[in-house]
Amino acid sequence: MEWTRLMVLDLAPGEVYAHAAGECEWIVLPLSGGCRIRETASPAFEARGPGQSPGGGPEVFQLRGRAGVFDGTTDFAYLPRDGHAEIEAAAGGRFALAGARCERRLPARYGPAADVPVELRGAGHCSRQVNNFAAADAFPADRLIAVEVLTPGGNWSSYPPHKHDEHHPGEESRLEEIYYFEIAPHGDTPGLGYQRVTPSPAGKTDILTEVRTGDAVLIPDGWHGPSMAAPGHDMYYLNVMAGPGRTRKWLIRDHPDHGWIRGSWDGQDIDPRLPFPTRPRTEDHR
Repeated sequence: MEWTRLMVLDLAPGEVYAHAAGECEWIVLPLSGGCRIRETASPAFEARGPGQSPGGGPEVFQLRGRAGVFDGTTDFAYLPRDGHAEIEAAAGGRFALAGARCERRLPARYGPAADVPVELRGAGHCSRQVNNFAAADAFPADRLIAVEVLTPGGNWSSYPPHKHDEHHPGEESRLEEIYYFEIAPHGDTPGLGYQRVTPSPAGKTDILTEVRTGDAVLIPDGWHGPSMAAPGHDMYYLNVMAGPGRTRKWLIRDHPDHGWIRGSWDGQDIDPRLPFPTRPRTEDHR
């Protein structure tokens, strides 16, 4: 992928991961467990604009994290480009590093779990929950946009199919996207789901794939959706987006054959299984 990056770390108790940011900005997002992050600016960094400076350091962030992706929002840390960080998990855990190629070097920052906007989308079997921890209007970044989506078993999300692979001012952003999945098991039975991507005028990506915990789907272009959660298996996915546009916005176009489904939601209730537990707050944005 040209603009987006994703790494998922499984750290043993006490293990330390050394991370070089390079030309990308990054968010460290606990998927399970907590961690301590020590971030230092690269000595070779040069200021790139008014008011920017190499800064001092190091910055230290203690992320409380969470038991798992279905157990609430989590705190997180933003790491700027051209820096280095050490990520240490005293008790072990799994951590996503969502990244984007960028130009500006913004300050390292801590994002509290309680400040993450939680949104409910759709209705009926199209109900899902979106944790907008790094949405364009929720958390400052240069290029990176990232959100979490939780879909109750049996529901469809990323629906209607939509795309954001062409630049149309005020209508559509050009953004690559990565989906990273975790699927809840049922007892000893591992969870599964399905992801669909169909070709658009901007590209030929054509995918219909089974997804399980730890899988990722790369979407450089195309109409993407639905993301289908098998009955009995709640679905989680992390969306990581970035593109070449200087304006950081998530603007989408619905597939013309399926956009009508939004009109049907007005007469339906949101799935009563939502929101997932321990939510700081909820907003209904259909």
